[in-house]
Amino acid sequence: MTADPRLAKLSINYKTVEGWSMPDFVDGVAAAGLSALGTWREPVAEFGLERSAKLIRDAGLRVTSHCRGGFLTATDPAARATALADNRRAIEETATLGAESLVMVVGGLPTGSRDLVGARERVAEALAELAPYAGECGVRLSLEALHPMYCADRAVLSTLAQALDLAAPFPSAQVGVVVDTFHLWWDPEVWASIARAGDRIASFQVCDFLMPIPADALMARGYMGDGVIDFPPFVAAVESAGWTGDVEVEIFNADVWAQPKAEVVETVKQRYLDVVVSGVGAGGVGGSRVVSA
Repeated sequence: MTADPRLAKLSINYKTVEGWSMPDFVDGVAAAGLSALGTWREPVAEFGLERSAKLIRDAGLRVTSHCRGGFLTATDPAARATALADNRRAIEETATLGAESLVMVVGGLPTGSRDLVGARERVAEALAELAPYAGECGVRLSLEALHPMYCADRAVLSTLAQALDLAAPFPSAQVGVVVDTFHLWWDPEVWASIARAGDRIASFQVCDFLMPIPADALMARGYMGDGVIDFPPFVAAVESAGWTGDVEVEIFNADVWAQPKAEVVETVKQRYLDVVVSGVGAGGVGGSRVVSA
C-alpha cells in the first residue's frame, strides 16, 4: 500500500532502472509501494515471457506498457515481412503480460533514403495489417511520436497530430497514441492535439528534457525537475481529455542507470510528487488545471 495516495498511479518503466533483472525489477517496484510498471522486450525475453508474466501477477502489479513494437519503414520486402512477424510476436507478448498497450516506435528513414512521405505511408500500410490482429489479441498499438531530432533514425512521426492521423482509420481499441512529455513538450499544437486525442490516449509517459543535449541524444532524458519541461499542464491536459490511467516514468540516462536502483525509484517517487503533480489542484492524479488549446 502506497504511503501517499498520489502515488497510486505512478508506474516505473524498466528503462529507468536499466540493468535490473526482471525479478529485481518486480521486487523493487513492489518494495517501493508502487503498483505498476512498464516492461521492455529484452529483459522479459531473458527471464522468460511466461515466467515474467507470472512474476508480475504474483506481485500484484499492473503492466502499463510493453516496449517496443514498430520499425515498419523498410522498403525491402523481406525486411518488411520480418518486421511484421516480429510485431505480431510483440503483440502476443503484450497480451501474455496483460499490458495495457504495446508502444510503437515506428522507425526512421531506411539507409540511403530521403523519402519521408513514403516512409510514413509504409507505416500506415503496416498498421492496416497489424491493427486487426492486435484487436483480436486484446492489445492496443500505441503510436509514439518522437522528438524531431529522432525523425531520421527512429520515428518518422514527430508530432502527436501525425500519430493521431495515422491512428484515425482504426478503432481506438486497436490503435492509440502515447503522450510523452520528453517528445512533445516543444510542440505549440500539443494542447489541441491532446484534447483531440481523447480516448486514443493509451499511455502517458513523463521524464524531463535535459540541456545541453548530450552527444548521445538518447541520453537527454532526466529526472523530472532537472530539465525544461513544465509537467502540471500535461497532467491537466490528459485528464481533461479523459485519461484516468497511470503516469509512467521512462528515463534514458547513463548517470541515472549508474545509481543504486532502489535510490532511483525513491528519487522518481519524490520528483513525481514535487514536480509532476505539485501545483495541480485537487482531483484525479493531481487534479485539474485549465490548459489553453
